[in-house]
Amino acid sequence: MPIAITGLVVLATTFFTGLGLIALVFGVFIVVASLFIARGFGTLELVRLRWAGRPEITRPVWDRDNREQGFWRTVFAPFVDGHYWLYMLHGMVINPVISIVSWSITIAWTSVALGGTTGWIWQRYIPDGRGDQDFWLYDVVVDWMFPGNTWQIDPVVGETVFEFILGLIFLATLPFVFRGLTLLHDVIARGVLGSWRSEALEREVAQLAASRGAAVQAEDASLRRLERDIHDGPQQRLVRLQMDLAAIERKLERDPESARELLVEAREQARETLDELRALSRGFAPPILQDRGLAVALQSVAARSPIPVTVEIDLPTDATLPASIERNAYFIAAELLTNAVKHAEASGIRLTVSTRDTGATGHWLDVWVTDNGRGGAALTAGHGLAGLEERVQGLRGVLVVDSPVGGPTTIGAHIPFAPLAAGETALQV
Repeated sequence: MPIAITGLVVLATTFFTGLGLIALVFGVFIVVASLFIARGFGTLELVRLRWAGRPEITRPVWDRDNREQGFWRTVFAPFVDGHYWLYMLHGMVINPVISIVSWSITIAWTSVALGGTTGWIWQRYIPDGRGDQDFWLYDVVVDWMFPGNTWQIDPVVGETVFEFILGLIFLATLPFVFRGLTLLHDVIARGVLGSWRSEALEREVAQLAASRGAAVQAEDASLRRLERDIHDGPQQRLVRLQMDLAAIERKLERDPESARELLVEAREQARETLDELRALSRGFAPPILQDRGLAVALQSVAARSPIPVTVEIDLPTDATLPASIERNAYFIAAELLTNAVKHAEASGIRLTVSTRDTGATGHWLDVWVTDNGRGGAALTAGHGLAGLEERVQGLRGVLVVDSPVGGPTTIGAHIPFAPLAAGETALQV
């Protein structure tokens, strides 16, 4: 109640002062100041409820749509935001009334509980100046409860016992009363101070749009990288092979020995080109992933690494991962291992893959890659980890990078997924 009364005094003073001076320019600023003060008192109420053990209430998004940019937009934004006026209503009307009620019940209930259970200690030392006529109500109660009794009970003792029993009842129910009053404040705060459902839908749409944009950018970056890899690798080798074949054709009759040497080089060029094309084809959909699943595919990637990789995979035995999740998890793990080999200067790598069910937020696939290299990895725009982050964001996931200078480096990709239903195959997703 002291907080609520303080809020009422401050808000009423500033708001009505600004309203009375609205004709003047600075009156508008006083009203705006009162709206921001109301926001502060409302936020304090949400914090207080969280301290009381209540689930956190989702707060409004005060700067949604980037409205509050610039001086005048900041000044006039509260006038068109309904949350500010609801916070003002809560601080000036609702909270003072509810706080007075809850304060009064709390004081009354606590006084009866403590006074009744401890009155037998201190009441004997307080002179009351009462005579026997002051216990007429007690005599009526005793006669009603024990009709026809011939024995007498000391009124003072009887009153003390009655107060003690009543105090025990109030003391036993005190936690339930406090909890009920806290729930009353919580229900009102959720309805008045919490965010609106429409805002949650707006955030969901914005997240989906951002995820789709990130996915498109990641796909575009992958295609450009694949085009560059093909241009720089197999295409150059094929041009060299074409030139070698033309030279062989010219020397085949007049210099067979030299043509034979060129044939050996051409065959080696063809073999290397085929190896590069196979390596690039893994960027689309490796056959081992389609045929034998994610766990075996990741073990195959780890086995090809020039640096020893310790693999720890804890995946469900049944096929509960959608094909798109398996494919992206494979690419992410392969990219992280490649980055560790190229840049970390590590002597050992650990790959950990597992799933978890968080209940409220659904199922998640966790891919962790840890190396004992030099560290210093960062999400720098235009570099490999930034593109990897775009891919993870496109899946509505989170990429975590912990790489202090000197190592070790730990990078984790957390990807949400919906498990396949019974009888559903990955091809149906």
